[in-house]
Amino acid sequence: MFFFSFLSIFLGVILTIIAEIYRIEQDPIIEEINNLLPQSQCGQCGYTNCYLYAQAVVNNREKINKCLPGGDDTIKTLSDILNINNLKYNNLSNNCIIDYRYVAWINEENCVGCHKCFIICPVDAIIGSNNLAHTVLKKFCTGCNLCIEHCPTNCIKLRKTEL
Repeated sequence: MFFFSFLSIFLGVILTIIAEIYRIEQDPIIEEINNLLPQSQCGQCGYTNCYLYAQAVVNNREKINKCLPGGDDTIKTLSDILNINNLKYNNLSNNCIIDYRYVAWINEENCVGCHKCFIICPVDAIIGSNNLAHTVLKKFCTGCNLCIEHCPTNCIKLRKTEL
């Protein structure tokens, strides 16, 4: 028993030394952009997660307006971080300022309370209990569309809402 304890400690020290020697430095700008993004991992930007999109923005000069759930506030903050003065892109509008956003809406008459949308929502914007109708908190919904794909009764739609 003593042998396995000693072996575990020895291998732990070896792994710690190796991890320190071969440490991969992360770009702080990528980390800052990643922390700014909403982390809904919705894929609307064309990347599978927010970190890959942040890497593409920094390394590949990807457009900063592809994160639709982040909205205009995210775009403005990204432009400040990256020193981009021209915010005119085709995705949102001519001057990048929009006065609406899309949020999920649940037709509560058709909702069977299966809880699938509640489980998949990355920002906890859906509330409800099993076998009871669910509803969406507009304030927290990012419009990522993940709940729509998982609804078996097709009672979830995206609707425009005022900011």
